[in-house]
Amino acid sequence: MSDEAPVIGVLALQGDVREHLIALAAADAVARPVRRPEELAEVDGLVLPGGESTTISKLAVLFGVMDPLRARVRGGMPVYGTCAGMIMLADKILDPRSGQETVGGIDMIVRRNAFGRQNESFEAAVDVEGVAGDPVEGVFIRAPWVESVGAGAEVLAEHDGHIVAVRQGDALATSFHPELTGDHRVHALFVEMVRAKRAAESL
Repeated sequence: MSDEAPVIGVLALQGDVREHLIALAAADAVARPVRRPEELAEVDGLVLPGGESTTISKLAVLFGVMDPLRARVRGGMPVYGTCAGMIMLADKILDPRSGQETVGGIDMIVRRNAFGRQNESFEAAVDVEGVAGDPVEGVFIRAPWVESVGAGAEVLAEHDGHIVAVRQGDALATSFHPELTGDHRVHALFVEMVRAKRAAESL
């Protein structure tokens, strides 16, 4: 197994890209912005950040990165989506906007803006399975929640009776933004997922 730090991209089309790059670097990954297919091809894993899911989806198509991204996720590339990124990883959106596409990868149905509008944003302590220690402080901004998951998806956390963190194989998604708190444990969990995948592929 290589001890080199994994190279993890952040889809840099819209949203809080810089905060994810900082969090990944703090979790001992080499973090890079990704906008184009050739940049996607060079990373071991990818973060889909928060932002506006419809805008991100349309820009991903415009930049020619949507189809290569779907192919890599289907091929097992580790991927982590926060907020809008969670919506992007859903196999189905309950209330999609016109022209909105998803990458897919997690057998779940999500509801957009389920926790309310921008002025109803809040923070909450969330117990996330696989993250040791105190609860994670989750920042919920126009956050989705997961209505239901299929047999292949594992629920990692709930808040107020709603699913807010899910994992399926090498795909991870949270409704909330851990990158905004200075607590990098969820990013560290994802970095370890990327390391494990790379180690398995090198055998």
